[in-house]
Amino acid sequence: MNISAQLLLACLCLIAGGLLFLLGGLLFLLYVKIGKFRHRDFMLGMHAWRGDERVLDVGCGRGLLLVGATKMIAQLNGSGHATGIDIWSDTDMAGNSAAATEKNLKLEGISQLCTLVSKPAQEMPFADASFDLVISNLCLHNIRDRATRRRAIDQIARVLKPGMTAILSDFKFTDEYARQLRELRFSIEKRRGSFI
Repeated sequence: MNISAQLLLACLCLIAGGLLFLLGGLLFLLYVKIGKFRHRDFMLGMHAWRGDERVLDVGCGRGLLLVGATKMIAQLNGSGHATGIDIWSDTDMAGNSAAATEKNLKLEGISQLCTLVSKPAQEMPFADASFDLVISNLCLHNIRDRATRRRAIDQIARVLKPGMTAILSDFKFTDEYARQLRELRFSIEKRRGSFI
């Protein structure tokens, strides 16, 4: 291969790499501006809201799902309450902090309907059967080792009232979560990658 052919091949590789990088950036921007809200609404739409629910958001981050659930309670003029639990690691999400979540709750005018708890999912400080609904989106995979993820799922099952619902959404380990919940006698329904 002569030098001009090598140069042309190198230029084509750089252009292709640049286009892939640009496409990845555009897809990420689409998710940030539209996709995450649609997914939140999809998840929350799986539950028949009454307004009196006690809701737990596991790995609430800056509060996207927590805000959505709390607004559902507020729209129904309900007596419900939402709790967000997180360790607020900025390694997993830039700008992630309890202060950022509190700010978002205040901006939405719903902070009086929410409580934030700074604890890992595998060490929930709540009594057994405390919640009517447990929700979690893109959290549990951040727990690196399987034994600790199992403890987190055990905690979700423990704090959920009998016969109530957990909606867990993630991009990996979902079969692991479903298998463990079946072992704990939960019925599992898979919808577009989310378990209910």
